[in-house]
Amino acid sequence: MESTIALIGFGEAGSTFAKAAGWESAALAFDINPARRVVMEEAGVVVCATAECALSDADIVLSLVTADSALPAAQDFADMLKPDAIWCDMNSVAPDTKRAAAKLIVDAGGRYVDVAVLAPVNPARMNVPLLISGAHAEEAEALLRAAGFAKTRVVGDEIGRASAIKMIRSVMVKGIEALTAEMMLAATKAGVADEVLSSLDASEKTQSWFERAEYNVERMTTHGLRRAAEMEESAKTLEALGVEPLMTNGTVRRQREQAGKTIAFTAERTEVA
Repeated sequence: MESTIALIGFGEAGSTFAKAAGWESAALAFDINPARRVVMEEAGVVVCATAECALSDADIVLSLVTADSALPAAQDFADMLKPDAIWCDMNSVAPDTKRAAAKLIVDAGGRYVDVAVLAPVNPARMNVPLLISGAHAEEAEALLRAAGFAKTRVVGDEIGRASAIKMIRSVMVKGIEALTAEMMLAATKAGVADEVLSSLDASEKTQSWFERAEYNVERMTTHGLRRAAEMEESAKTLEALGVEPLMTNGTVRRQREQAGKTIAFTAERTEVA
């Protein structure tokens, strides 16, 4: 990879990409959490104590922070960018949030690109699907491809288009997780989990609901807080479209409440005609 890459945020996504791509010294990383320094060292990237260290010479920036930090990151670091550097906002936030961040980056002399990550970074890693939009989407795609991302697609030149696809899609994906948890909480308390899951299996055979329920609930236990923040952005997306996010707001609450908690249920398959 010829371009110098900066990683703002070195959580699960940043560390996964850096290790999988083998960027090592071609990438400079900064995270507001000092504890991430150890992970940076393990990945072999250049460890930066300040954002300015990471950004000053970077050609392309991957913003991989939490949803509620996406706009503050752009606000705090825009003036540190090298002229014409491309800021790839890969955070799961509403189109309006990305448009606000884009203005900050452009006003500071940088170039902003909306990037939507459409699947968990693990286990997909560099094969995770990326949608890209914005005036500089084509150039950003070329740089992301050069960095090792294998599944990229430009979806338009409008900032917010990629994130709109992601946020509206998340209404279904995270909503199913939240509904699964709600179902299993009730089924477990009623002592009918086996019958409920077997009944669902009888009506849909693409994937066993015994497997799906466990997976959906685990996703919330592990990532509930992050998913709740993302769904708040999905709610904003719907509101901006004039759609009241009744179910989505419920998903926010369920994702947040389920974070860090497990549902201990025992269910055995039952034959259902």
